[in-house]
Amino acid sequence: MNGFVFAAAVMCVLVLWLLLRPLLSRAGVTAAPQADQLNLAVLRDQLRELEADREQGSIDAEAYAAARRELEQRVAEDVHPTAHTGGAQAALTPARWQAAVLALALAAGAGALYASLGTPQALTAPAAAPVAAGQGLDPHTSNEAEAMVAKLAERMAREPQDPNGWALLARSYSAMGRFVAASGAYARLITLIPDDAQILADYADVLAMTQNQKLHGEPERLLARALAADPKNVKALILSGDAAFERTDLAAAALHWQAALANAAPNSEFAQMARDNLAHIGAPVEGAAAATPATTTAISGTVDLDPALRAQVADGDTLFVVAKAADGPRFPLAVLRKQVRDLPLQFTLDDSMGMMPGVKMSQFDKLVVTARISKTGNAIAAPDDLESPPQSAKPGDTRIQLRIRAK
Repeated sequence: MNGFVFAAAVMCVLVLWLLLRPLLSRAGVTAAPQADQLNLAVLRDQLRELEADREQGSIDAEAYAAARRELEQRVAEDVHPTAHTGGAQAALTPARWQAAVLALALAAGAGALYASLGTPQALTAPAAAPVAAGQGLDPHTSNEAEAMVAKLAERMAREPQDPNGWALLARSYSAMGRFVAASGAYARLITLIPDDAQILADYADVLAMTQNQKLHGEPERLLARALAADPKNVKALILSGDAAFERTDLAAAALHWQAALANAAPNSEFAQMARDNLAHIGAPVEGAAAATPATTTAISGTVDLDPALRAQVADGDTLFVVAKAADGPRFPLAVLRKQVRDLPLQFTLDDSMGMMPGVKMSQFDKLVVTARISKTGNAIAAPDDLESPPQSAKPGDTRIQLRIRAK
């Protein structure tokens, strides 16, 4: 999942938990597991993650439908708890109804305000668009996020058998660039859910970040487990190809990337990554889905780096190319993630790379496009990131030129 979505989800879930906990803890709360207090918020977060996985091509339509049915069943069980004898459980039902209504109202209201007005604590820009190059995260917002994640970590110390909590904590740490802490949370999570391909692939990705972005050793063993659980998991296939490339086994790398391209959504970031990797090693795109032509609403161009800055970055540093609305919501409308080794880069951004369901880049006439290099791989901008000056664009533009240079 995208870092921005993770960070937003963490804040939403923890705020709802703090607000709803007193309501849910009223009469009869001692008769229910403490973890039930967060079920509705966690299930809502899982549904957003499921939508994002479908957009990125990580799961197919059949798996998406099955997972969504399971989530809906779990929501129904939480909102309409099975009747029990005794006054304590009878008193708990109205409180759960009130909590559910309040949670939905808060989430809907927050989403509507954010989509229409943006947020003063925007993760990538605290002021007006276009964003000035090099502008970082509001320290106040960063401190609040850190505090919320710390509270979640404290809860997991008290409730170590809750897999949903560990998953949320691991992804939160990852979004914040705290990869050592994230790997610890994933290590606990896979003891509870040992055969989930996506969790194993995410764990391998985070663990690689702790060893200079190298996949040899334990990350590669985790990827083997992921593919044993689900041979079509796109992220596991991409990373397995990367691991083979590290070993200079180009034939194995090509096979993994071709399989990833065959199973990824045609316009997803994973599909583009697989095509780029195959082109880099000169391998044919055998059995893979053909690239679909960019629509007239897509934008494209080039990114390069000022040669004077080359010594300040490493090949494995993360490169983000981001499109936002010039006048509108401040969250990214489309994001492409690459590495410095890919520079100079020919890029394309389209609606398939969106961050928020229902909000598309093509809905806005005026855009702002930037490129940013992050040493941590964090989706949240940091003061020491290198960034290009923002460029104005509109859907259909094909000659955008971005140069990352000194501030």
